[in-house]
Amino acid sequence: MGMEYRRLGGSGARVSAYGLGTMMFGASGGQGPEEADRMVGLALDRGINLIDTADAYAGGESERILGQVLKGRRDQVFLATKFHMPTGPGPNDRGNSRLHIMRAVEASLSRLDTDHIDLYQVHRPDPDCDIDETLGALTDLVRQGKVRYIGTSAFPPELLVESAWTAEKRLRERFVAEQAQYSVLNRAVESGVLPTCRRLGMGVLVWSPLAGGWLTGKYRRGQEFPAGSRAAEQKVTVRFFSDSPENARKYDIVEQLEQLAESRGLSLLQLALAWVDTHPAITSTLLGPRTAAQLGGLLDAAGATLDAEALDLIDLLLPPGADTNPADLGYTPPWISDASRRRR
Repeated sequence: MGMEYRRLGGSGARVSAYGLGTMMFGASGGQGPEEADRMVGLALDRGINLIDTADAYAGGESERILGQVLKGRRDQVFLATKFHMPTGPGPNDRGNSRLHIMRAVEASLSRLDTDHIDLYQVHRPDPDCDIDETLGALTDLVRQGKVRYIGTSAFPPELLVESAWTAEKRLRERFVAEQAQYSVLNRAVESGVLPTCRRLGMGVLVWSPLAGGWLTGKYRRGQEFPAGSRAAEQKVTVRFFSDSPENARKYDIVEQLEQLAESRGLSLLQLALAWVDTHPAITSTLLGPRTAAQLGGLLDAAGATLDAEALDLIDLLLPPGADTNPADLGYTPPWISDASRRRR
């Protein structure tokens, strides 16, 4: 597959249609510098230029490992990272305040061993911080040359609109991209986020396109999870794999998707990646493999296409804008989860 490059939102930068997510770098994913180096090398050889990380991944270890393996090839990469999640015990070691942003960016630059971040993303909304404060700090970082572009992750459509309005009225930098969870089994962003991004001229980077492993084809109803898989290691703690009616429904849908894929001469993996890339709002799909071998398999599966009839059949299995299990979503707004925010 020859890699396609797409304009990132309203910016002039172009990123690969598939990117490398590095949450597996470090202790939490079990991959150290040697395997990370192989993965980055393969990604670059196959045309990937977008690599995404976050200061919260493995307590900053993902950034440190990535900085180490990018030595000598930093200029080949469009480097994205994020801030917001707790990075220490203090009350200001988290969130989207100017105080935290200015500390977090210096720490990320140091760990990544670089003088600039190409895309600096707000990892989650912060309801206790005015968006103008966040945009003001990020605008200063762009003007200082420490950051090239700014983006968001898991922002609801109303906050994307508020951010765009604030940037225009207060002369701040605009967000150029939203990073959203999106897969055949998790379609909630189709209702508001994706159309809002298109109207605002924002790019969309997709995370979890394989629904936490459900769309890889390795999980079967009534069978033990494969050794070493995410489900086998984390079934008790990760909601993706708990015993529930919603997850039982996933098995039903996955089995039908496998039949559909087979009828088109595709694997389930090919169908899942092709389906995500079909939506016109999507700029790049982030792949989060554990090993270089897995990355190679994912890239080999990329590039397939689906006909209109297949897309219609998928819509019948799970309607547009729906989710198989709302608990799978990577972010629950505090105005829903925190009772004090919705009761007088």
